[in-house]
Amino acid sequence: MSYYIAPRFLDKLAVHITKNFLNLPGVRVPLILGIHGRKGEGKTFQCELAFEKMGIEVTLISGGELESPDAGDPARLIRLRYRETAELIKVRGKMCVLMINDLDAGAGRFDEGTQYTVNTQLVNATLMNIADNPTDVQLPGSYDSNPIRRVPIIVTGNDFSTLYAPLIRDGRMEKFYWEPSRDDKVGIVGGIFAEDGLSQREIEQLVDTFPKQSIDFFSALRSRIYDIQIRDFIHKVGFERISLRVVNSLEAPPEFKKPDFSLSNLIESGSFVLAEQQRVENSQLVDEYNRLNRGRGSQAAPPPEAPVIQPVNNSSHKREVSNTHLSLETQEQIRQILSQGHKITFEHVDARRFRTGSWQSCGTLHIDAESDAISTLEACLVDYDGEYVRMVGIDPKGKRRVVETIIQRPNGKN
Repeated sequence: MSYYIAPRFLDKLAVHITKNFLNLPGVRVPLILGIHGRKGEGKTFQCELAFEKMGIEVTLISGGELESPDAGDPARLIRLRYRETAELIKVRGKMCVLMINDLDAGAGRFDEGTQYTVNTQLVNATLMNIADNPTDVQLPGSYDSNPIRRVPIIVTGNDFSTLYAPLIRDGRMEKFYWEPSRDDKVGIVGGIFAEDGLSQREIEQLVDTFPKQSIDFFSALRSRIYDIQIRDFIHKVGFERISLRVVNSLEAPPEFKKPDFSLSNLIESGSFVLAEQQRVENSQLVDEYNRLNRGRGSQAAPPPEAPVIQPVNNSSHKREVSNTHLSLETQEQIRQILSQGHKITFEHVDARRFRTGSWQSCGTLHIDAESDAISTLEACLVDYDGEYVRMVGIDPKGKRRVVETIIQRPNGKN
């Protein structure tokens, strides 16, 4: 296939890599180029095409290799691969780079539920150290005073705000947000369907039919077109014999004729893929399960007004009822946050930790329904009576907090 390389992407990558191999007096060049953006937009694949076009050799590290049961192994791996790449530059006499895919997945922290391990700290610290001293990268337990070649580092990810902030500062990492334009999408999708006989106008119409879909949607769409032939092949061979026919068979591999890649068929198949996406987004089963679990917990707990189990006097009972009754102002704040397309979560902290800002989640994250938000807040106010409770509005697109409002204080006033 004649794959398309976006000119803007190629220029950014080529300039960063070349600049790191030049000796520019008085200029501090960032060692790391961070390519970030939405999932499925072809960041890694565009890098591979650019490397092939420029004749660059790549040493790869996956984000999945940045965690280990043995503390220090991922940091040592980064140093080892960096030194190996520096040696490749020396031996091959050509440009080589170190590339880390999905850095945020391996070293980022997305919320309170993400464990921050020793390896996470060491990976961030190691990358910072290499960016500051790119020609003096040592392995643990040994020291080599001879400087090594400078190796440009390319990292990809979806959300670099989850990384340790000093790592992504401008002196160490140059950021490049990759969001293909319509022309880029038309070019890339045209490369995907290059052998299928679609005209330029049909490619443009296909892209315009699914304007919000990422690049991998169209790649998956092309794969789906073969499903009918593969299903017929399975039924012809039989479910019981398909394994013997496909794996380690003495017969020739099955051949499939070119399927129908007409625009109407592609749009129809794309609509099915889009419907599956929407079912996943609309199901929100995790929130339903959390609500059920919270409901079971509240049913199992003894009712606070039952005098046999937990006697209370009238004054304390009245205070508890007032704490679980939301004011009209609070309900209006919830409506305003949700009406802007944001989501809501709730956090609590006791008076001692309030000074250090060590807030903890009340349980359910990213609530997008008013009734769920009200019921969750009421349960939180009961569970953490005598503590600070605050409401947090979250922008799901920007993955940032837009509102933080304290709902309850230890004196019992909401």
